[in-house]
Amino acid sequence: MSTSGTASPQAADITPAKGKLGIMIPGMGAVATTLIAGVEAVRRGFAKPIGSMSQMGTIRLGKRTDDNTPLIRDWAPLADLNDIVFTGWDIFGGNLFDAAKTAGVLDRDQLESMRPFLESIEPMPAVFDQRWVKRLDPKVQKIGKNKCDLANQIRNDIAEFKSKTDRQVMIWCGSTEIYIEPKPVHMTLEAFEKGLVEDDPDIAPSMLYAWACLKEGIPFANGAPNLTVDIPALQELSKKMNAPICGKDFKTGQTFIKTVLAPAFKTRQLGVSGWYSTNILGNRDGEVLDDPDNFKTKEVSKLGVLEHIFQPEKNPELYGDIFHKVRINYYPPRGDNKEGWDNIDIFGWLGYPMQIKVDFLCRDSILAAPLALDLCLFMDLAARTPTLRGLGIQEWLSFYFKDPDTAPGVYPEHDLFIQSMKLKNTLRHIMGEDLITHLGLEYYGD
Repeated sequence: MSTSGTASPQAADITPAKGKLGIMIPGMGAVATTLIAGVEAVRRGFAKPIGSMSQMGTIRLGKRTDDNTPLIRDWAPLADLNDIVFTGWDIFGGNLFDAAKTAGVLDRDQLESMRPFLESIEPMPAVFDQRWVKRLDPKVQKIGKNKCDLANQIRNDIAEFKSKTDRQVMIWCGSTEIYIEPKPVHMTLEAFEKGLVEDDPDIAPSMLYAWACLKEGIPFANGAPNLTVDIPALQELSKKMNAPICGKDFKTGQTFIKTVLAPAFKTRQLGVSGWYSTNILGNRDGEVLDDPDNFKTKEVSKLGVLEHIFQPEKNPELYGDIFHKVRINYYPPRGDNKEGWDNIDIFGWLGYPMQIKVDFLCRDSILAAPLALDLCLFMDLAARTPTLRGLGIQEWLSFYFKDPDTAPGVYPEHDLFIQSMKLKNTLRHIMGEDLITHLGLEYYGD
């Protein structure tokens, strides 16, 4: 809608969000069950969707003096929460009520109030390979003669879900896989599909889900730091099938705070000599990340943030010698309630040192669930928008990720506020509204 109340030509090109939106989730553990139970609680009027920009965020249209700031969900053609249907895959069996109890994020009374709904969703057996996630022992999993067979089993699951829904999105909420660099099998779609048949060891389970999803023309988002779609083969498939992809690794706790504080230091030209970050976490994610190979994947994702914000090569006197350390420690008593502790050594005028300490006692899945919801709704919007779906990578969704995807040769924006402006300006653009630059000269003089 334009500010005049009539649809602009761009907005008129967006396919309406009619019918059911199916959300498919590989890995139905703490984040997935918190997302699904939370959406149901909001639908029933039990709770508010706090933390969700798509549901509670506003967007300014026109000048500040126009006083035109609608809720995003009332203005943009997003799917309605009542039209969402969930399915997914997991390795532990049981229904979502059992999974949510095991995750221990939501209290028992809240879960009991939605018990029939949660019991009605039973995950399908997942594709799993213990080489990629060593600390988990599956109770149920798909069996196939090779990775091509397994990937096609996922496609069959998707096809069945397609018959029950009108549009679909997939979001990976599974565990962090071990760290790998791109290999020859990842370089072209032809090489990748040949590798599926040949059971190539460098094709991860998450890549099977992504390939199956993109083959079906469905958007794919990645909540973990796995390589997954950050390879030429699947980026090629994304563009070929007009199926959007985006970044990886939900920006929830410690990194969220980092992308707020680091831009503040840079904007004020304050130097940083060291940034030590440690976490204690007791949920399944913490158990998986206790393995060094899996932690390496997370570490790379978390370490890149400061380098891109501070640009030490352009600001050597302020950030050229920064010491950045990240640690994650598995501590079972903490459960899903993670503690992220940061010690930041900064220096100011004439080089005098100062320190900042941050102790963020956060709830990991409570922070992640609204991000997952927004990503599903915005990726569905991208798939219905001609100017976005053919791009492949949706850089405008960088706001949600520790490790945003960008076009080759383009560095990612990590500053949370630049990311927020990018997201809202993209929405304005596809809806035919004027972009907001915050220049503000129009309020002064003739």
